[in-house]
Amino acid sequence: MEMFYYLVFGALGAVVAALELSKTNKDRVITSSAFNSFKNNYLLVYSLMMAGDWLQGPYVYYLYTTYGYGKGEIGQLFIAGFGSSMLFGTIVGSLADKQGRKRACVTYCITYILSCVTKHSPQYKILMLGRILGGIATSLLFSAFESWLVAEHNKRGFEQQWLSLTFAKAIFLGNGLVAIVSGLFGNVLVDTLSLGPVAPFDAAACFLAVGMAVILSSWSENYGDPAENKDLLTQFKGAAVAIASDEKIALLGAIQSLFEGSMYTFVFLWTPALSPNEEEIPHGFIFATFMLSSMLGSSLASRLMAHPSPRVESYMQIVFLVSSASLLLPILINFLMVPSNVKGGSISFSGCIQLLGFCAFEACVGIFWPSIMKMRSQYIPEEARSTIMNFFRIPLNIFVCVVLYNVDAFPITVMFGMCSIFLFVACVLQRRLLVISDKPKTGDWELKDRDTESEPLNM
Repeated sequence: MEMFYYLVFGALGAVVAALELSKTNKDRVITSSAFNSFKNNYLLVYSLMMAGDWLQGPYVYYLYTTYGYGKGEIGQLFIAGFGSSMLFGTIVGSLADKQGRKRACVTYCITYILSCVTKHSPQYKILMLGRILGGIATSLLFSAFESWLVAEHNKRGFEQQWLSLTFAKAIFLGNGLVAIVSGLFGNVLVDTLSLGPVAPFDAAACFLAVGMAVILSSWSENYGDPAENKDLLTQFKGAAVAIASDEKIALLGAIQSLFEGSMYTFVFLWTPALSPNEEEIPHGFIFATFMLSSMLGSSLASRLMAHPSPRVESYMQIVFLVSSASLLLPILINFLMVPSNVKGGSISFSGCIQLLGFCAFEACVGIFWPSIMKMRSQYIPEEARSTIMNFFRIPLNIFVCVVLYNVDAFPITVMFGMCSIFLFVACVLQRRLLVISDKPKTGDWELKDRDTESEPLNM
């Protein structure tokens, strides 16, 4: 492995360590022992769930190529996953509000374990089934767990500020440290022990099974709106009305869809971008480097959210702008540098530059997750939290499906350009969210006006 990979990984690790060690009392929040116990239990479960997800990430594309499938066929498999998340995942995820968030989290474990099992078959139909199951699991992962946490946090009467602490720690561990270890562990399984690209999926199934056992033994059930006997269609209508009637919720959904759509497209693009001429690249180690960058971002987010200023709505504008610029880098390199036609070998100089830009994007991802979680906890009503969060994923999945369906029709630079534009639009929408979040509600103005009119004039 080239020294370049070690230098990037070491530099990022040093920055993260410096940030964590330099935290002062002003950057820390004093919490109760009851909350710490609750938080640690959730972090354990979330870390196990994310280990099950991250172990698979670097090897999905690679596994399909070893089975002899081309970019177009792999794109169709990815489309099946996102399409399943949009159609079936939205329904299953929304049932969490009515049937219980704990039950939905257990369903995630079972569904994802079955998806891992399908990776042992090279048959296209079996792999397609695995992608469909994985799409359902993804919707549950990004709605049911957060919904359970917010409801349980409020039910136990913990301070609202402490919720941001759990969000930041969850991303630091689950999307940072666990992801890094998962990437390195996957690299050991595939490259060092030569167990083949399906080995990480078997390991993922084991972590998911352990996490499911912890959920069943230690979590209590909570619901969105158990008092009313609403069917699924009524839940969907209520969520749609909430989004349409509150501009802040609508903006939050659009911002999330634009960013996550770009992020998931990036997951598909980074491998061919760094190895356009079939260069030998260490997938697991590069993935771990990306996750260390994400860890850096979540460490910055925890500091930012520990203080009342700057507000999340404010600093996220900069995050979206930086992420937009970082995905423009492959386009600039394509114009400024002459591409090499030599097949194989190690990563090129242009690939090294792109890797640095991708690390900057992943740092933005690390800031995005806890920040969007905090905004969702502020703006989304509790009674339909899972349903609304899954509604947010519908345009996201449509966007990714359209991009992947046309993956052979557009050069890779065009797809990076589209992602960069969407991220810039997210920046503009974030600016709008900041503006309207500072304004009092119309009802507040009307109440203030009535109070003023009722006051006697002092002459």
